[in-house]
Amino acid sequence: MKLAVAGKGGVGKTTLAAGLCFFLARRGFAVWAVDADPDVSLGAALGFPPALLEAQKPLIEMKELVEERTGQGSYLVLNPRVDDLLARYSCRQGDIRLLRMGGVKPGGSECYCKESSFLRAVLAALLLGEHDAVVLDMGAGIEGLTRGTARGVDLLLVVTEPTPTSARSAEVIAGLGADLGIARVGFVANKVRNAREEEYLGTRLGRSRLLGCIRHDTEVLDLALADGAGPVVTRSRGLSADLEQVGRRVLAELGEGPAGPSPSTFGRGG
Repeated sequence: MKLAVAGKGGVGKTTLAAGLCFFLARRGFAVWAVDADPDVSLGAALGFPPALLEAQKPLIEMKELVEERTGQGSYLVLNPRVDDLLARYSCRQGDIRLLRMGGVKPGGSECYCKESSFLRAVLAALLLGEHDAVVLDMGAGIEGLTRGTARGVDLLLVVTEPTPTSARSAEVIAGLGADLGIARVGFVANKVRNAREEEYLGTRLGRSRLLGCIRHDTEVLDLALADGAGPVVTRSRGLSADLEQVGRRVLAELGEGPAGPSPSTFGRGG
């Protein structure tokens, strides 16, 4: 099972990716959590120790390694061998193995052809392998999709907020995913305050494609500010419940569980 989580900046991609990792691990999957965002914050959201994360440098920042596998000077290896790097440069906590890839940061005039080729090869090794589950936390916006980093995934989840601007961005990202040949594309709403906002997104994006809603909850911010108490996605009851519902819908979408009804997060008329 290969999942990619995308969306514009600040909509909650990493929260959803972390929640899905925990959800799948609880159901017996061996999970590869792949952080392909330049900000590489998935490990913190999963509760990996800060010292461990500091010691695990993102692959994209390993210039010598990138040069070694992709060639030097003007010579470029388009499909470098990277299979041996997966276990060597990942860290594990329970049934979740984290790979901090990082991403090519926009801006500046430097050419990132080698880095992009290297990242595509790493993702191909994971997404086309025999691992039980891969959850890919992509960079903000559409840049990752235009590089083709989401090719080969079973389901692309596009996170959106309940606003016209955010919904429009989600539609554009979903369209790019479809253009890349991703067979299944679904939406997950975040920071939803009431049934009216949920109804708006269901009508605009399509009820069958809206795989879940995560409620706006001030407790999440309060818990995030607390030190040393573990991942927020497992400590907030409301957030955990919403992520559980999304996880069940995802499994059903991929034929891994019963479809069942699609209940409203806020209830009818709530």
